[in-house]
Amino acid sequence: MINQTATGRRSVVALGALMLAGFAFFTVEMLPVGLLSVIADDIGVSESTAGLLVTGYGVTVAIASLPLTHLVRRIPRRHLIAGLLAVFVVATCVSVTGGYWLLLGGRVVTALAQAVFWAVAPPAAAALFSPQVRGRVTAALIGGGSLASVLGVPTATWLGQQTGWRTAFLAVAGLGLLSLAGVAILMPTSSPDGGHAATGSAPDSRRYWTIVAATAVAITGVFAAYTYISPFLTEVSGFAPATVSVLLLVYGLAGPGGVAAGGALADRAPRAAMLAPLVILSATLLTLYLFGTGQAATVVCVAVWGFAMPQIPATFQSRVLQVAPGSTDMASAVFSAMFNVGIASGALIGSVLLAHTGVRSTFLIAALLTAAALVTLLAGPRRGRASSQPGARDGG
Repeated sequence: MINQTATGRRSVVALGALMLAGFAFFTVEMLPVGLLSVIADDIGVSESTAGLLVTGYGVTVAIASLPLTHLVRRIPRRHLIAGLLAVFVVATCVSVTGGYWLLLGGRVVTALAQAVFWAVAPPAAAALFSPQVRGRVTAALIGGGSLASVLGVPTATWLGQQTGWRTAFLAVAGLGLLSLAGVAILMPTSSPDGGHAATGSAPDSRRYWTIVAATAVAITGVFAAYTYISPFLTEVSGFAPATVSVLLLVYGLAGPGGVAAGGALADRAPRAAMLAPLVILSATLLTLYLFGTGQAATVVCVAVWGFAMPQIPATFQSRVLQVAPGSTDMASAVFSAMFNVGIASGALIGSVLLAHTGVRSTFLIAALLTAAALVTLLAGPRRGRASSQPGARDGG
């Protein structure tokens, strides 16, 4: 009993280390969003060029996820994840020592580590616990990443505004070092092919590919707007630049509630859990396009946006681990790749719109794309092989 209790506590703390790693990865990926103007001014590039720091990161993850995950598929997860975090720390520190191209290069290297991390971390986290809590463990891991919106990006944005953007990046690298220590000490050195989390519990290829397609379209829409939320808030809504970090905090504070709500709904109605955030996001982004000049309406919409957005990775990733048609590592790698295709495509579309039609137009396109993702899920299979499995009774 004592050994079982100790093992259980060790697993919980190991999950915490993985959550911190996800927090650090997501914070450093999205940090240019909050510090877009600061970075652009300091290194002498335009805001649209600085926005490509997000695009380049997402493109790298999208391209590298599947081949890199396949390449390292035999490495024990403790060794692999610890190595990925070491790369994250070193690359992030090096990236802030020069100008634009060194920053971009460092982010590409960091993105290579993230490409593998988000492919292997969900199955690795699930393997720490019994199959009965797989969904909750996955939601906790994704929730750790979503907390970056609450604490990571707003806090680092504030730090970057006060002391310089380079300091903010170094602070996040410190969190990566802490999570590296936790993973190296606490995670078991287990085979990636063993255990209940290695394969889907209710495999269904049609549902899996529908989820992947909807993810790519939805995230493209969301990040066409989110990448340029800072100039939108200042130029369209008329907020002072110093207020941006506060509004990002409002966005982030709504996130944990969204993850909790999405997780609870996913246990009872997984299809509805995936549809709900797309409905909310489509309506919210359209409202910002139409009424974004009103500051009160903007604050409300930013909060609602923050509530809905984290539900996509939380509920969709949990469902991927259930319906994965083969290895959950490879299924998660494809999901991560498409998620980052969305991030990169959205940032690129937003960059083009920002330069030619203005930042407000990015929100109209964002609303249309999230609505298209909603249609993709609605048109997907409702019943299939997995429908007889627990937690899969309403399709998706």
